[in-house]
Amino acid sequence: MAAPDSRAIRIYRALLRLLPFDFRSDFGPEMETVFHEQHKEAGRRNGAPGVLRLWWETIVGIFRTAPGEHLAMFRQDAGFALRMMRKSPGFTLAAILTLGLGIGANSAIFSVVDAVLLKPLPYEHGERLVTLQQQAPRAGMLNQPFSVAEINDYRAQSHSLDGLVEYHNMNFILLGRSEPERVETGVVSWNYFDVFGVKPLFGRAFRPEDEQPGAPAVLMLSYEYWIRSFGGDPTVVNKTFTMNDKLHKVVGILPPVPQYPDENDVYMPTTACPFRSRPAFIANRQSRMMQAFGRMKPGVSVSQARADLNGVAANLQKAYPKDYPPAIDYSIATSSLEEELTHNARPTMLVLLGAAGFVLLIACANVANLNLSRMVRRERELAVRAALGAGRVRMFRQLLTESSLLALIGGGLGLLFSWGALNLLVSFAARFTPRAREIHLDATVLLFTFAVAVLTSLLSGTAPALAARETVVGSLKEGGAQSTIGRGRKRMRSLLIVAQVAVSFLLLIGAGLMLRSFAKLQHVDPGFQAENVLTMQIGLDFTKYNNNDKQRAFFETFLDKIEAQSGVKSAAASMMIPLNGNMRMTGDFEIEGQTPVSGQVHPVSDFRVVSEGYFETLHIPVLEGRAFTRADRPGAPDAAIVNRSAARHYWGKQDPIGKRFSADGGKSWIQIVGVAGDVRQYGLDKAPVDEIYVALAQSPFLDAVLTIKTTAEPMSIARGIIELLHAVDPNQPAARVRSLEQIRAESVEAPRLTTNLLGLFALLALAIAATGIGGVMALAVGQRRHEIGVRMAIGAHPGEILRMILGQGMALALIGVALGVFGALWLTRLLQQLLFEVTPNDPLTYIGVAVVLGLAALVACYVPARRAARVDPIIALRVE
Repeated sequence: MAAPDSRAIRIYRALLRLLPFDFRSDFGPEMETVFHEQHKEAGRRNGAPGVLRLWWETIVGIFRTAPGEHLAMFRQDAGFALRMMRKSPGFTLAAILTLGLGIGANSAIFSVVDAVLLKPLPYEHGERLVTLQQQAPRAGMLNQPFSVAEINDYRAQSHSLDGLVEYHNMNFILLGRSEPERVETGVVSWNYFDVFGVKPLFGRAFRPEDEQPGAPAVLMLSYEYWIRSFGGDPTVVNKTFTMNDKLHKVVGILPPVPQYPDENDVYMPTTACPFRSRPAFIANRQSRMMQAFGRMKPGVSVSQARADLNGVAANLQKAYPKDYPPAIDYSIATSSLEEELTHNARPTMLVLLGAAGFVLLIACANVANLNLSRMVRRERELAVRAALGAGRVRMFRQLLTESSLLALIGGGLGLLFSWGALNLLVSFAARFTPRAREIHLDATVLLFTFAVAVLTSLLSGTAPALAARETVVGSLKEGGAQSTIGRGRKRMRSLLIVAQVAVSFLLLIGAGLMLRSFAKLQHVDPGFQAENVLTMQIGLDFTKYNNNDKQRAFFETFLDKIEAQSGVKSAAASMMIPLNGNMRMTGDFEIEGQTPVSGQVHPVSDFRVVSEGYFETLHIPVLEGRAFTRADRPGAPDAAIVNRSAARHYWGKQDPIGKRFSADGGKSWIQIVGVAGDVRQYGLDKAPVDEIYVALAQSPFLDAVLTIKTTAEPMSIARGIIELLHAVDPNQPAARVRSLEQIRAESVEAPRLTTNLLGLFALLALAIAATGIGGVMALAVGQRRHEIGVRMAIGAHPGEILRMILGQGMALALIGVALGVFGALWLTRLLQQLLFEVTPNDPLTYIGVAVVLGLAALVACYVPARRAARVDPIIALRVE
């Protein structure tokens, strides 16, 4: 029976490990003895059934006892920890604030990363949704829209999709409320929301009969527009409003889901759009205006769908060689909708999450150093506890409990910081993705914060707790006022300081590179002057202004009235304005005298329609020839102005003035009358593209952006211009009334906010690191007070003491900077996508950051060094 008994005792000992260490130390041997006797007695009296009953009762008893004992022990440790925290309010406040900032930064950024990058799309079967783009890289056309004929072909011939829908955006005037309202309108297939798996909050979705020609016009309202304009009133369903001279009935309200690719106010079926429903538009394969989305069949991958759709593209090339010549390399690009919604945000969000993680590491290192400093003052207390019988495990657990409480309180403070920054983060993320509305503090963020707090307690508390396990009985023997510090503990604190400086250097380099990049972006010449320019969008009612003469007359009359107002220098209308390229019209053309070769790619350019005062109003220089005049009207030769980039690409060293080109296959010819400067239309960080400007009087349109050059602050005259608009047409609303300077500022808002956040993290890291260096040096001076007194007693000058302390502190800082340089050379490559005209290894940034960090360390070391230099040797020796 000896072997079974021995095996039973080993199993029993393993079960006892569920109980606290102190409990096992006090009662473990006695419990083993009792169990051994009970085990033998149970086997002797009742055999195997008795032994099994004993084991059952023992296991149940241990499992019932263990939680209560652990809880009692935790209460004891937590109570003692709280008393110690109250005795050191300065340390407690510094540690909680430091950890709160570090944990808060991580929780805040994680809430964004979780909502934008980690959570699945809030659509049913969102993982099966894909976007389709037509590509013709040799013709310079990427992400080309679709025509109705193309969408029908892909819908009919695709085998990998169980749904393919179309979308495009229009601006229409909604009548029937207190005043006319310009609404962003999404024009979609009847099953658009079915494919996306979006069910209406109220009412119904579109039905097949809603898309039949001549069907009653219906609308669905977006959730945001419903809340903003109708106060969330569900009775708006079934109400009617006038749009495009037709009554439109509201049939449904959408739930709050990300709208992609545009934030729309209302949605209508394709047949309700007056442009999309024109027979000529439907029949023309070149009339490309729509975007296409598909839902893959179950089990189909994105690569399989791409291969299938490119097979359809090959069929179209064979069937329509004139529309898809082999030279343009026509194909279909397919990507998941999730990737399309997040690819712009991913690099920035991951960089910020990494930066927040670095701040947390620095905070942990700083608190660990603070704890190590406290250990020096608590050596005598710990030695007394050890002498009274407290084991190393007991003291380790006590110290770890103290750090855990600090981390948990810091985590709570961090959540408050995150909650306070939530609106700012939502606005920030909205610059990158429509998924910003999904950002909020939910259970996942709370769990992440708790996990970070636990990790923080381990990182910041383990080192001091391990240090406390060193033999401290010597402190009792010394009995003096001065404590000593072990070589291992001193080395650990020095390593923590070096780590803080190194990580601070990384963050400062990242912030410095972004700051340099943003400064360069701000100083880019956009090709126009934004100062004192008011802009507003005008969308004419197509049923009222249904021909070129009416459209031309409206804009000419309105612009003349605007220019007659006081405070206005000039005014113009254009298809779009710089840095706000919501509409892009790209097309190919042929140059007179250059005979096109079959299969050869034609020249391609962006086309802009502008009125005669456009170049003057925006101060875009006309380098050669002339600007448009009132003489450029119907009946006169069609006139165009090319930008410098197009002139250089397509006419080379020839003078383009007087040259002609055709955009309709030679049916009509347009004469170049001027060459204008290049403009960065699509962003200050985007190079100018080839552009051809045509006169508004010769090519009128319905939607225009007004640009008005003023002598005073632009917004001060906005009300007067709107009243003038209503005087010309009472039913004509104005939208997006802003100054051009506002538009320019908004165009760089994303890099500005990214730079500010990285800068904030870097400054926080710098402050924590500098505080850490200063604290360590101050503690070192206090512990070496006797040594410094002896040095000064035997002839050391205060200046020598000052240099010695400064040298020791700066040595740690310089080692940290050196390690930071190596780390930055590797990590800053991750910033490449976010930088503009700045390399990740920019030497000026590295030198500047090294100087700033060195100065901060010098200042942090100087205060304790100066105190050391003023030590009175007599007092120092007497105290010792």
